[in-house]
Amino acid sequence: MKVATSILNCDFNKLEEEIKKISTSDYLHLDVMDGHFVPNISFGYPVLKNLKNITNISLDSHLMIENPYDYIDDFEKIGSKIITIHIEANKPIETIKRIKNKGIKAGISLKPNTKIEELLPVLETIDLVLVMTVEPGFGGQTFMKEQMKKVEYLAKLREKHGYKYVIQVDGGINDETIDFVRNTGVDIVVAGTYITKSKNPKKAIESLR
Repeated sequence: MKVATSILNCDFNKLEEEIKKISTSDYLHLDVMDGHFVPNISFGYPVLKNLKNITNISLDSHLMIENPYDYIDDFEKIGSKIITIHIEANKPIETIKRIKNKGIKAGISLKPNTKIEELLPVLETIDLVLVMTVEPGFGGQTFMKEQMKKVEYLAKLREKHGYKYVIQVDGGINDETIDFVRNTGVDIVVAGTYITKSKNPKKAIESLR
């Protein structure tokens, strides 16, 4: 199990110091919100552009925005290894193609109330599927374990058809809810508050692994 640590609730006035605390993460998860697609605004290219100068951790950019197609160049510039967009966003097919044409791994996500069938047309082409186990927009929410049914379905489809995507779960992950995630086909868990607000972030990361 790999761990992507969300920096959404980090102190951006001392970001380099905050990232050092979570240096054992497999990925830094960047929750990008535009205030339209989800009811919150987080950060974008101007804030994130220097991340690659302060860390070697792979950047996992999750774009919770209405028009991700228009911002792929920006997230290429910051050094994203993965760019995940939402199936509910504008022009998802075109955006996935644009991401992959840049040699970046493309991920697709869906909100809890969106049916898993919405993803079927893109599963053959993408590198990652992100199952949200909270409503996207804010950190610190309660894990929605019923969303794990989507994970089970995705794992079965992957095995049946030989799809290459990894499965990622994001929302409400901690040392208790991780028990619902293990041995289900999930490859990467995203955790924010549980890690960044811990007295020992590296120990928290290891507890999820």
